[in-house]
Amino acid sequence: MKIHANHVLSGQNWLKNCRITSVNGRIAEIQEGASIEPADYSVDVMLPSIGNLHSHTFQRAMAGMTEFRAAGKENFWTWRELMYRFLDHLTPEQFEAIAAMVFIEMQEAGYASVGEFHYVHHQLGGSPYAKLSELSDRVFAAASQTGIGLTHLPVLYTYGGVNQEPLEGGQVRFANDVDRFLLLMEACKTNLSDLPADAQLGVAPHSLRATSPADLRQLLQATPQGPLHIHISEQMKEVADVQAKLGQRPVAWLLDNIDVDKRWCLIHATHMTEAETIAMAKSGAVAGLCPITEANLGDGPFNGRTYLEHNGAFGVGSDSNVRISLTEELRTLEYSQRLRDMARNVLVVREGSVGKKLYTGAALGGAQATGRDAGTIEVGKLADLVAIDRNHPALCALNNDQLLDGLCFVAPDDIVTDTWSAGRHVVREGRHTERDVILTRYKSAISELLDSV
Repeated sequence: MKIHANHVLSGQNWLKNCRITSVNGRIAEIQEGASIEPADYSVDVMLPSIGNLHSHTFQRAMAGMTEFRAAGKENFWTWRELMYRFLDHLTPEQFEAIAAMVFIEMQEAGYASVGEFHYVHHQLGGSPYAKLSELSDRVFAAASQTGIGLTHLPVLYTYGGVNQEPLEGGQVRFANDVDRFLLLMEACKTNLSDLPADAQLGVAPHSLRATSPADLRQLLQATPQGPLHIHISEQMKEVADVQAKLGQRPVAWLLDNIDVDKRWCLIHATHMTEAETIAMAKSGAVAGLCPITEANLGDGPFNGRTYLEHNGAFGVGSDSNVRISLTEELRTLEYSQRLRDMARNVLVVREGSVGKKLYTGAALGGAQATGRDAGTIEVGKLADLVAIDRNHPALCALNNDQLLDGLCFVAPDDIVTDTWSAGRHVVREGRHTERDVILTRYKSAISELLDSV
């Protein structure tokens, strides 16, 4: 594959008139000052794609269904109850169709890859499928249909709370003890091999409230490699419950009791003290931030300024997929900081472009969190690439130094013209190549699902 781009962001630098050659999904050559040749695919501006580090694809199908205020206070926990009731009707075929549609929407938004935090494992009522990995296999099928770069993160979810309460209602579809979960992981490892070589397998203990310290240590001993993701401190109730049970707030407990390093991604590291924020930044772990979902659920803002002052790594994810928009994810992250601090341009510690800091930081952090050799346009890296149109009205007045500010704070979703996932050219002229067939399947699945609810 050969692509000619008028402008290429490589590391922190802009290159002009480049031909990018990829072989077997990796960047083999970057030739600056090249003229366009007939065999080249031509684009305007080429950027490294950002990896979507946290997604629950099935929740996309309930987007817009939870924005009605019921009697009493609405919060995360009432939203969760609605999500569990929705799960009571979801079939494997519907799960696959929803996942494929979500992956298409992600790629059209400029995400070349995704970390799928997958915790729905079993049948209605909690009985395992004949194939323990049935629903993971459905995620693999959706990734194969769409060409997205997949990091699959099966979730260990054992308890209904920190006191090891039994799971009930919609939660029973998540349930595994460590031994059965490790069997699931083996099945996933085998079946993932049918996907392209860039597909990854990680592991996700759901949270400190859904597992126990002993189970967590057993799981970590059995999975010495690959990405590790955990929900950590999304809600104040969660923080209070963990502190009451374990004697420390969740981030502090994890850092003091577990060897947290660059393999780790701490999702929703929202409610942290200054000391926790600094310690997490120094650990090398990635802060997995999902600003649109966190705003939608009323979670609260991340302590971004302190975290970045101590060189903390971060990335973004679409989480509940209530809205899949890479540009909006980045701007919501910065705007949450501005609203909290009543200041502007918060997430640049000294001086510089906020958009560039957000974009390049999220690209590197997303790649680290998903165990993906990407995040920058360099020889040897995966060809996870996104092209944008700088002639769009949102960008046409901006120079290169302002371009990522325009992308993050001004541009609409249709700014993306092309996306490559490990060299697979999946989005052309703003549309996924498989959109029509997958959209038809998605609409049919949703119609069936709504009829059953």
